[in-house]
Amino acid sequence: MSGLPVEPRVPPAIPYKTSSRLHLKFEHPLISWHHQSYRVAANAPPPTMTRPAMTRPAIRKLALAYALIALLAFGPPFGLAQSQGTQHPPASSQAPPAQAPAPSPPQPAPQSPPAPSQQTQDQQQSGQPGFAISVTVPVVNVDVVVTDNDGNYLNNLKKENFRITEDGAPQTITNFGTTDAPITVVLLLEFSQLGYGWFLYNAVNWADVFLRQLKPNDWVALESFNMRSNVEVDFTHNPREVEQGLISLYFPPFHESNLFDALVDVTDRLQDVKGKKAVLVLASGIDTFSRLTLDKTIAKLKQTDVTVYCVGVAEQMFVRTLDNGGLTYLQAQNQLKSFAEMTGGRVWFPRFDGEIPGIMADVAGSLRNEYSLGYIPSNQKNDGKYRKIKVELVAPDGGPLTVLDQKGKKRKFQVYARQGYTAPTSTAAN
Repeated sequence: MSGLPVEPRVPPAIPYKTSSRLHLKFEHPLISWHHQSYRVAANAPPPTMTRPAMTRPAIRKLALAYALIALLAFGPPFGLAQSQGTQHPPASSQAPPAQAPAPSPPQPAPQSPPAPSQQTQDQQQSGQPGFAISVTVPVVNVDVVVTDNDGNYLNNLKKENFRITEDGAPQTITNFGTTDAPITVVLLLEFSQLGYGWFLYNAVNWADVFLRQLKPNDWVALESFNMRSNVEVDFTHNPREVEQGLISLYFPPFHESNLFDALVDVTDRLQDVKGKKAVLVLASGIDTFSRLTLDKTIAKLKQTDVTVYCVGVAEQMFVRTLDNGGLTYLQAQNQLKSFAEMTGGRVWFPRFDGEIPGIMADVAGSLRNEYSLGYIPSNQKNDGKYRKIKVELVAPDGGPLTVLDQKGKKRKFQVYARQGYTAPTSTAAN
């Protein structure tokens, strides 16, 4: 189109020219360009003639005029900017003087280290060596209990009566002692519906008998397990607190008995506890739903220094059945035996309630009549492997030890000690 229409197709929505003054108003931004064209068309006078078409010479002249204007307007500044960008200051030009920095506060002169001769004199005067070397020597501690066949403790043995071998290699005993230190024990009870409540009844009553063997400075805690482990009473010197925890164990919520998980959990909790520490397990030995397998549980026990004592609570019930509990109970017995023998503890399977006071006295007596032996292993490799330990009783001349009773008869004896330990994996000190 060569021009604008004479009459607008749509009249303007807002009258912009009233009387003799022009009123300006804000418009919607989406329609303002429409209104602008309508206002121009409405206020322009009607055309009297059509706009002539431009000829080629006129177009050529107009193009040359635009090019000349652009050259005059943009050419000289652009060229000047390029020339200024490529020019470099002459070598004789001087840089502007820099401002003098603010004076800094005086600092003390660094002290030079004393001469070697001066250091030697100072060390001689102070009596201290010039250097020190820290060496971590691994010491393996083994707690040993020795009894005869009647359960009597042999308390008069000396260092020369013990011989320790590690993987068959004899070791030199460096530490030896028979201290009656306070004991730290955790009662681990099976709190499940197995045995129709009979197992729980025995565990609670027998644990209460053990509390009578404690001394005022002993530490005791109570933990139960079924589907999961639960700390009923934390470590305390007061056996009455543990008795209250035992009274609360009267209605087990689950039928499951996760013995493996509970045993590993309690040994992990005792890892950083110092001194004599033990776990008294009062359970049937049956595991129903543990996350850990028997092999993984034994592997965990090989890495601990906690002594495990086990008292089976299911013997009274299964001995009355025709098959004595069958293979299930036989496996449960073997599991409790393995846990105790591996860690240097003992195991009992009482059939009568009259045996309980003597058994609980044996548990406390074993913890109080231990020989503490220590040696530096000849194998210094930190390979993380399991090393077997064997403790034997020998005579001072190296021969087999002979133990006589009051009547001069020979007595057989039994040595209880853990079967091995796991070597460290690094030389870093813990």
